[in-house]
Amino acid sequence: MTPAQTSAIRLLTPADAALYRPIRLEALANNPEAFTSTFEREQDKPLAWFEERLAISDVFGAFVAGELVGTAGFRREDGAKTAHKAVLWGMYVRPHARKSGTDRLLVDAVAAHAAQRVEQLHLVVVSENVAALRLYTAAGFVEYGRGVKALKFDGRYYDEILMVMFFD
Repeated sequence: MTPAQTSAIRLLTPADAALYRPIRLEALANNPEAFTSTFEREQDKPLAWFEERLAISDVFGAFVAGELVGTAGFRREDGAKTAHKAVLWGMYVRPHARKSGTDRLLVDAVAAHAAQRVEQLHLVVVSENVAALRLYTAAGFVEYGRGVKALKFDGRYYDEILMVMFFD
């Protein structure tokens, strides 16, 4: 699969909830160490819950031949002193679509969206996720800190790398 085979990167709407729910649950099940939420927390949520998430969040989807193969979210901070910042969250690409450039297209779409709305785009990535660290660095993010033992899953701690992209 090549980036040229990615038919579309677009914002998901509540009407996409039936497509979004399975990929979100897959992400939580396949990479539980990478997300603050859990499969157990979201698996029994009704479709309406996912519709609401898509109504109040900017979630981008990558489609190949009509299949939703990746997602990445954008959330702007809402405080008066933090509204110049946003977070890239929930990044996931299905295994069969990895190493195709789809991940970069998603990150670039969120960054372009962010650049029109905020001055900084932040993200957090598990320190052991070398592929994601490479992706984010190549896209223009820089590390600014580390959360030591930030996540705990199955009795094991994971450090998080804090990254930011600045827009001029």
